[in-house]
Amino acid sequence: MVTVLGLAAALFFGSPAELAVVAILAVLEVSFSFDNAVINATVLKRMSKFWQTIFLSVGVIIAVFGMRLIFPFLLVSGSAAITPWHSVDVAISDPDRFQGLLEDAHPVIAAFGGIFLLMIFLDFIFEERDFVWLRWVEKPLAKIGKLDQFSVVLGLAVLAIGTETLAPHEIRGKVLLSGVLGLLTYLLVNGLGELFDVDEEEDGDEDEAGEVVHDAKAVEAGKLSPGAAAAKFAIVTGKAAFFLFLYLEVLDASFSFDGVVGAFAITNNPFWIALGLGIGAMYVRSLTVYLVNKGTLDTYVYLEHGAHWAIGVLAVILFVTMRFNIQEWITGLIGVVFIAASLFSSILRNKRVAAGEITEDDKSGDRDLAEV
Repeated sequence: MVTVLGLAAALFFGSPAELAVVAILAVLEVSFSFDNAVINATVLKRMSKFWQTIFLSVGVIIAVFGMRLIFPFLLVSGSAAITPWHSVDVAISDPDRFQGLLEDAHPVIAAFGGIFLLMIFLDFIFEERDFVWLRWVEKPLAKIGKLDQFSVVLGLAVLAIGTETLAPHEIRGKVLLSGVLGLLTYLLVNGLGELFDVDEEEDGDEDEAGEVVHDAKAVEAGKLSPGAAAAKFAIVTGKAAFFLFLYLEVLDASFSFDGVVGAFAITNNPFWIALGLGIGAMYVRSLTVYLVNKGTLDTYVYLEHGAHWAIGVLAVILFVTMRFNIQEWITGLIGVVFIAASLFSSILRNKRVAAGEITEDDKSGDRDLAEV
């Protein structure tokens, strides 16, 4: 429905050429956002059906109108020291100038989004996990991660080095400030979510004890998979779910920064960009919910690893784009490669489990990757 309405609006208010532009942007958004969908799914599976619905409704409105339409105007307004209304007027009357102003602000965008995504990657890779995909690198990094707040220290070091070596000299102060704000945003939203998650778990201990016994019997009887039983107790509600929702929105924003700016290579009309990327965002969010409902992350155990490695590469690329131009298709292709490799590794592992070559508890991914 969203696709039909969006394409119909492009044709009604524009022309067949605008219709084609919107369709291309939607396809590009979907093609380059598989890693985004997987990462979102790792968070969304902890949320109740109600909050999953909010993610698909209110969240899409925020993503489309907030990030992909209003945000570019606010960014140009702040960077060019003009009012938001003036930036809208510039976009309508002089699209080329609007595109130039937005591209001038790209280093500031890249610093915020880059450090936010980098922190997600670092916190994942520095934590000991049940399953290990790239054992030769993930195991040593997990040991290093035992150093208290090492991910924050490394994130700040990357931000400082990236700003000093890659950011234009005249705006290094703004770039550094933007990166620090990105780091603070991550720590605040992620920290508050974990805080309220712990509080609500403590409040529900008594009820949970009875449910654990019931679900253990269901697992033994084959009525409930171990993954589904484990996922049930990861579900959060109330304040914890609200902050996880905010975390997802900031995460989506960080993923979309580069896409919004890169879309100007196809058209410099921000309204068509918002429409095309908005259609794509709806597909990505629907894919996220699909992954959660189907238990895909429990079935393909290395998929989450591949998505986080893709995020780490994307974070580095965002910093590099402060100085060097990197085509968006390169970024998208890297993400697809990591997702595909982790998916095939998971499939090979599942085949070996079914054949009895390894047990379900085998957590090594080295052989899977070598075969891929």
